[in-house]
Amino acid sequence: MGKRILIVRVGAMGDVLHAMPAVAGLRARMPDAEIGWVIEPRWSALLQDASGAMPLVDRVHLAPTKAWAKSPLAPATVKDVLRLRAELRACKYDVAVDLQGSIRSAVIARMSGASVVIGSEDPREKQSRWFYTSRVKTVSAHVIDQAVEIVRALVPAVCAGEVSLPVDAAAERWCRILLAADARKIVVIAPGAGWGAKQWPAERYGAVAGDLVERGYRVLVNAVPGGDLLAAAVVTASEGRAEAVECTLPQLIAMMRRAVLFLGGDTGPLHLADALGVPLVGVFGPTDPARNGPYPGRSTGLHPRFVVLRDGASVTDHGRYKEAEAGLLRISVADVSRAALQLLEGREQG
Repeated sequence: MGKRILIVRVGAMGDVLHAMPAVAGLRARMPDAEIGWVIEPRWSALLQDASGAMPLVDRVHLAPTKAWAKSPLAPATVKDVLRLRAELRACKYDVAVDLQGSIRSAVIARMSGASVVIGSEDPREKQSRWFYTSRVKTVSAHVIDQAVEIVRALVPAVCAGEVSLPVDAAAERWCRILLAADARKIVVIAPGAGWGAKQWPAERYGAVAGDLVERGYRVLVNAVPGGDLLAAAVVTASEGRAEAVECTLPQLIAMMRRAVLFLGGDTGPLHLADALGVPLVGVFGPTDPARNGPYPGRSTGLHPRFVVLRDGASVTDHGRYKEAEAGLLRISVADVSRAALQLLEGREQG
């Protein structure tokens, strides 16, 4: 029997996607290993479809840590934590790898019962180091390469592998129905961001959407189910030519697979597009694309796969400010439209 390995990376979407190439590389080097992954329920569709099929790992362990944090001492929370602990220990993992670097993820890795717990020498939350039996000093710029460095503590020859995401049958049917009546090529826009400083104005996304519709593309705006005011603002700014599409994560994956281009900032859908190999324009402000941007290690073929726009005066700052960063606002509609059309035209001519 192969080694039993537990990966802990509970969220968020982009962070899970950033961890996946390292695990894919590990799988390629250790095909007989049994690999489990601890993840927030809302992101589990990145690892398994509705039928339970998992292209990357052998087991998925659900850890609703966001809900736990809201009521940490509630009997239901204690019961669920004990449920996860028992579930992990029953799997008899040999090694746990914390690719998140928070105290919460480090505790989960340790409570798995694995005799070896691996994490970063410089984790996001310093106290996490106390729970590791082995610490790895990472030197790479990009977070994907940093995850690979940590996984190399198990297998030194590991490289970032190609990620396969689940293909959900129901989401595929939904997407075929959505797109069936329109033969135009699809561009997906995700205007949201984790905080305001990273968010390019909705009105500008709408203006770019209008430019692309005039060129014959169908522009779909990723919208949060239940009413999304930001997506609605993009549609309004496009003079109704873009379409807001409320979708679940499996449906977003299905829709993104069919896109010829993605536009957005440093947010989960951008990293999803990147993982699927969709050409993209990334609009960056206070976060550094050398660390968090599209991964340059993926094959690009004959034509550029992405364009990252960032003002030269932008300063890396993870402060969760509400207002858009000044450098981000210096990126114009013309800048983004030009980059989008260059990518589209280059691919079509090739």
